[in-house]
This record gives sequence, structure tokens and C-alpha cells, in this order.
Amino acid sequence: MFLSSSYDNLAFMKVYLELLHSNEVLRRLSIIQFISYFGAWFSNIAIYTLLLSMEVSPSVIAFVAMLNFMAGVIQAPISGSIIDKIHPKRLMLSLISIEIVASFCLVFVNEVSDLFLLYILIFFKMAAASFYFTTEMSLLPKILDGEKLQKANELHSIIWSLSYTLGMAVGGFFVYAFGVTMAFVVDAFMFVMAFTLLFGLKIELEVSAVKEDFISMIRGTFLYLGKHPKALHLIVIHSFVGLTAFDALVALMVNYYYASVIATSLALGLLHFARAVGLVIGPVVLGKWVNNKRIVYIFILQGLAIWLWAYMMHNFYLSLIASVVVGFFTTTLWSYTYTLLQKNIDVKYYGRIVAYNDMMFLISAGFTSYMIGYLATHDFSLPSITVIMGIMFMLGSIYYAWVLKKEKLEEIS
Repeated sequence: MFLSSSYDNLAFMKVYLELLHSNEVLRRLSIIQFISYFGAWFSNIAIYTLLLSMEVSPSVIAFVAMLNFMAGVIQAPISGSIIDKIHPKRLMLSLISIEIVASFCLVFVNEVSDLFLLYILIFFKMAAASFYFTTEMSLLPKILDGEKLQKANELHSIIWSLSYTLGMAVGGFFVYAFGVTMAFVVDAFMFVMAFTLLFGLKIELEVSAVKEDFISMIRGTFLYLGKHPKALHLIVIHSFVGLTAFDALVALMVNYYYASVIATSLALGLLHFARAVGLVIGPVVLGKWVNNKRIVYIFILQGLAIWLWAYMMHNFYLSLIASVVVGFFTTTLWSYTYTLLQKNIDVKYYGRIVAYNDMMFLISAGFTSYMIGYLATHDFSLPSITVIMGIMFMLGSIYYAWVLKKEKLEEIS
């Protein structure tokens, strides 16, 4: 049985490799995606290390974590309309340019008096990263369809998860070895690499002329959601994955429990690396097993994994093990609920619906980051905060089961 399972997993990975080999645009976009997403999170460890060295309050740490997500929320109402009007390559090049400038300017943040500059730079940097993500997710169904689109989404989620968490993991080791300032410089250089790769890519795609103005497009999207509650339910379901925004929680764990055991940047890097392992292997193991009905169990297992983390949190090495388990279910939950939405909306509204879906996800992630800081400053222990996050996934399983019974959802595979 073990050999059969291993063979199935290798075959599952082979599908991704064949898809990349057969589609030059997807292959180049995937490389750019990894570099740009990696860069978007690489400097986060440097930022949190800098904040902890300044001895700022937990509320400041939580606010910075929230900014990573809330920047995308503010732009979401118009981003979908812009995506439907402008050629994706031109838009993505502009967004990477913003990330280059914002990343480099982080070198000027050195002390507490520079916090306002830090807030501004993080806002623009992550707003551009979020916009880029939505643009690319809107581009995929225009160059792929059917099973290829499903596999591209799964591949996208694996790369996003890997670059998101591995970026912070590598950042931890880099900051420990070379310092905060050098991390910001390297971060900016990675975005220059992404810009160069994208500039040389040919994306043969006609952008349909959209005669509606922005206000009409926004109003039309809300009317569509009102007439198709299934899409709205799926947006809410996907937003539950935003509860896995653990950045602030991990930073506080390091500060409260592990500072005497290991260097701050190394602890941050190892914890995020452990979760990256789970994020990558999860969809490989669960990809062929999961379906519309079984996603309920993924919600439940995610909640149980978070409870396990709460129990092991006080011990750094046990926490590393728990981090792998927590990450194991997250990517599958993220990619499957995202693809469910893609399967159940009209192509005409794709850019706008994806933008609002990302907005809800980012609201969830931003609110989670804020509440971690708020509860931590109001005498809630970190394990108790983590238990609450696990409870929310249990509620998510109940809500999804209700939607599955109420609405007719098209199977992905």
C-alpha cells in the first residue's frame, strides 16, 4: 500500500511538470510568481526582527501583520474592474515596479520614529502584491480551461504557499547571517529579476473593450452576487482560510517562549519553514482524495491541527512538528475552495468576482492578525487564542456542510 501511495503521489507531481512543459506562458508565469511572491514575504522576517529589536508592543506587531492584508482590501472594489480593462502584462509590470521601489526604501527604516514610513511602505508593497495575485488568477482561465485550469490552480496554490512561508523561512536565516538592511536590498533585487522575466514574456491575449464605467461594473457585480447566492457563499467559505494568517502569532510566540532558546530570526525562520513543508506536501497527498463532500473533513482536520499546535506551543521543537501538521491541510483547503468558486461563476464577471473573493480573504486574514494582537494585550494567553482559531474552522465545516446541502455545487474533477 505504501509503494502504491508513493507511486500515486509521484504521478500526481508528474501532471504538474507536464503542464509546465507544455505551456510556455504558464511556465514563465510560475517562475515569475515564485520569485515575486517569495520576494513579497522574504523581507517580512527582517521587518519582524526589526520590530522586536525595537521592543514595540504586541499591538504594533499585530498592526503590521494586518497591513500585509488590509492593503489589498482597500483596492479590491476597483481592482477587478481595472483587470477587466487593461492588458495583464502591462498591469503586472507596473505592480512589480511599485514593489521594487517600496522594497528598496525599507532600508531607511531604522528606529521607532520611522514606524510611519514603515507602515506606508508595507501598505504599498503588499497592495501591489495583492493586486498582482488577483491579476494572475484572473489571467489563468483566459489561457487555460478544463482540467488544465484546475491543475494550474493547484500548482499556483502550491507555489504561493511555498513562496509565502519558505520566503519567510529563508529570510530568517539570511537576516541572522547578513542583517536586516541587506535583506531589504536583496528583496528589491529579486523583484528586478521578476520584472526582467515578465518584460520578455509574450502574452498573446486580446483584452475585450469594456464600455461600462467603473461604477456600473461595481454595481453589476453586486447585482450578480445577489442573483447567485452560491457564489457569495463560496466567497465566504474561502475566506475561512484567512484564519491561518499566523504571522503575528508566530512573532509573539518567539518573543514570549523561545527568545531564550534560539535567536529571534532563526526561530521565526524555522517555524515558517516547518509550516512550508506541510503546505507543499499536503496537496500532493490529499489532491486525489479530496472532493466536494470530503472538504468538510479538511475543515475539521485543520481545526484539530491548530488545537494540537496550541497544546505543543510552549516547547519550540514540538511546535515545529505541530507547524508541519497545521500547514498540511491549508493548501488543499485554499486551492479547492478557490477552484470551486471558479467553477461556479460566469466568465464575464471573473476578474471582479476574484477581486471581491480576495478582498474577503484579506479581510479575514487582516482581522485575524488584529485580533491576535488585541487579545494578547488583554490577558489572553497565546494557546487560548490559538484554540479560538481552531474553533472557527469547526464553525467553517458546519457552514460549508450547510451550503453543500442547500446549493448545487459543480464537482471540480
